[in-house]
Amino acid sequence: MTVNYEYDGVTASPELEDYVNKKLEKLFSKYEFVIRADVFFKTENTNDRDGKMKTSIRLSAPGPRLFAETATDSFHKSATETVNSLLKQLDKRKGSMQTY
Repeated sequence: MTVNYEYDGVTASPELEDYVNKKLEKLFSKYEFVIRADVFFKTENTNDRDGKMKTSIRLSAPGPRLFAETATDSFHKSATETVNSLLKQLDKRKGSMQTY
């Protein structure tokens, strides 16, 4: 399992990376076919306070890549919601996979 982090307009945070790693560990242990995750943190220039901090995660797995992103008022909330969205996508993908 490989996790790459990219920050756009945000300073790198080891605490945030640890938080996301814990969330992704559950995902990687449940779905062995996921081999890599790319995590993007970005702040958006909007007038309202909500939706300013965006977390995007792209997973490499057999078939098309899986992608989800969420924007909330904190990176922790957006990371949690993004991982939950990816779990739904992975459940759907695992159901359609066939073993030979």
